[in-house]
Amino acid sequence: MHTVDNPACQPGGLRQQRSPAPVTTKRSNITCVNGAVPTTIIVAGLALAGYALLMTALNRRMSVPLLAAVGVLEILLLVEVGIIVAKLASGERPAGLATLIGYLIAAPLVPVAAALWGLMERTRWGPAVIAVAGLVAAVLMVRLHQIWPVIHV
Repeated sequence: MHTVDNPACQPGGLRQQRSPAPVTTKRSNITCVNGAVPTTIIVAGLALAGYALLMTALNRRMSVPLLAAVGVLEILLLVEVGIIVAKLASGERPAGLATLIGYLIAAPLVPVAAALWGLMERTRWGPAVIAVAGLVAAVLMVRLHQIWPVIHV
């Protein structure tokens, strides 16, 4: 069983604290993204973006290592989608179900579309497309867990 140290990530949020502290700003749900798979996806997406930007700056075309990195990101995204679909199949539902389903469809499509586009682009801008896909994958993971913070791996 996965336990969460942050009370904001618990069902009911911060309201379960005994002595509520005055909150002057809205708390971020970024600390709720603490599962192994989503954290790995965020790190992998950002690392991929950094590597692809380096290849763009060096004026390099698409390469096998870059495609392999996109493949690893794709596998991680498919694992996360499978975990979320399993939670949905068990009867759990977030408030923004339609938005969650849209993100679940978009997340694994982004790296595939970027890889195809990057392969077709024979200039240095092919890796730039991959960099954008890495950033988008990281942002999609954060957003998925903001929509449904109960998802913990």
